[in-house]
Amino acid sequence: MAKNQTIFVCSNCGNESPKWLGKCPACNSWNTFYEEKIIKDKATNERKGISAEVRKLNSVEVQKYSRYKTGYEELDRVLGGGLVQGSLVLLGGEPGIGKSTLILQICNKINVDGTVLYISGEESATQIKMRADRLGIDNDNILFMGETSIETIEETLLNIKPAFVIIDSIQTMYSEQLSAAPGSVSQVREITSRIMQMCKKQNITTILIGHVTKDGTIAGPRVLEHMVDTFHIEY
Repeated sequence: MAKNQTIFVCSNCGNESPKWLGKCPACNSWNTFYEEKIIKDKATNERKGISAEVRKLNSVEVQKYSRYKTGYEELDRVLGGGLVQGSLVLLGGEPGIGKSTLILQICNKINVDGTVLYISGEESATQIKMRADRLGIDNDNILFMGETSIETIEETLLNIKPAFVIIDSIQTMYSEQLSAAPGSVSQVREITSRIMQMCKKQNITTILIGHVTKDGTIAGPRVLEHMVDTFHIEY
C-alpha cells in the first residue's frame, strides 16, 4: 500500500525540511520552501534478499575505458577526447540556441556499437523528423520515443538496450512516485539520480539536455550539476 509523506523543499537549492521554514539554512534564501507530498510504495521498499557483491580491491581487473567520438573535433576536445562509455553528461544552453540541433547531429555521427535512442518530452516525432530532414540526416540506427515518465523510460531502456541515449529535456521528465510537477526541484533530482543509476548499471552513454535560468545557470537544484559532467553551449 502506498504511504504519503509530506516534506518542504527549497526551490532554490533543493534543501529538504520536515516543516516549513521562512529562511533556508542551506542557501539563506527567504520564502523559498514549498510543500510536497512523496508517495512511497511499501512493496517497492522491501528488501528482496539481494546482497551486494564484496570483492578484494586487489582482485579487480582494470580495463582501459573507451570513448565514443562525437564526429566533431572541438566537441570531443571539450569532452576530454569524446564521450566515455556509460557516462552521464548534462548539456545546457539558452532556449533556441541549438541544443536539440547539435544533439541530433551527434546522434547521426557518433560511432557506437548499438542503437541510438532519442527520448523527447518537448517535441513530437514529426518535429524531430522535420529537423532531421532539414539537416540531411537519414540514419536507420536512430530510434525515437516521445515520453516523459521515468518508469516507462526505464522499462524501455531495459528492453531495447541502446548504446547511446538522449533525454530532451530533464525538466520535462517526471516520476509517478512524486506529486511535484515536472521541472520541480524534487522531480529533477529524482529523475537525474535514476537515469544515472540506469546508465551506470547498463553501461549506456547518456546526454541530458537542460534549460538554463535568466542568470545563465542550469535550472534545478545545485546538486544536479555535481551529479553529472556539464557543458554549456554559448554563442
